[in-house]
Amino acid sequence: MKILLLDMYGVIIEESKGNFTPFVYARFPFTDKADYRAQFTKAQLGEISGDAFMRSLGFTDTQGAVREYIENHLTLDPTFHAFAKRFSEEYDFALLSNDVSEKSEYIREYHDIKRYFKAAIVSANVGCRKPDAKIYEIALERLGVAARDCIFVDNSVANLIAAASVGMDTVLFNRDGEDYDGKVVYSFEELGKILTI
Repeated sequence: MKILLLDMYGVIIEESKGNFTPFVYARFPFTDKADYRAQFTKAQLGEISGDAFMRSLGFTDTQGAVREYIENHLTLDPTFHAFAKRFSEEYDFALLSNDVSEKSEYIREYHDIKRYFKAAIVSANVGCRKPDAKIYEIALERLGVAARDCIFVDNSVANLIAAASVGMDTVLFNRDGEDYDGKVVYSFEELGKILTI
């Protein structure tokens, strides 16, 4: 069976960049931007835990803050469940996301989407982030498939170019109005039409 490899933010979750930065600055407006970016990168690469990252920002109830963020500041695409129910019978679904482990896990549990995915490749768990070609190679190895058997859907052109460089078929889920020479969709309905061609 072919693999449908999906990005989280900007594809499954409507907010393409997430809302985490404004969430942090609304609570801690004097957070140093350079330090914030450095800590965020470390957390996404798994160099520090999600809890350590949240504590570094000033949160004391780290798990509560993560739950509040996910439940109140992110939006699951309302058509994703129907799409997943339809196409998970024809494709093995896998997630490829730049994220902190605990946050990614809670998003999948909270929205009851974990059941659709054969695997989840999260940057913090593998020590590299998109668009580093290594993360796509790790995904293919873990999934046990050749690149030609994998369709990668992301909202970032840079990420798609990197995936194409290792041989994956690519589709831009275009929530941000980007230009792309390859396949472009604006909804799961349109993605479904591409998959049935």
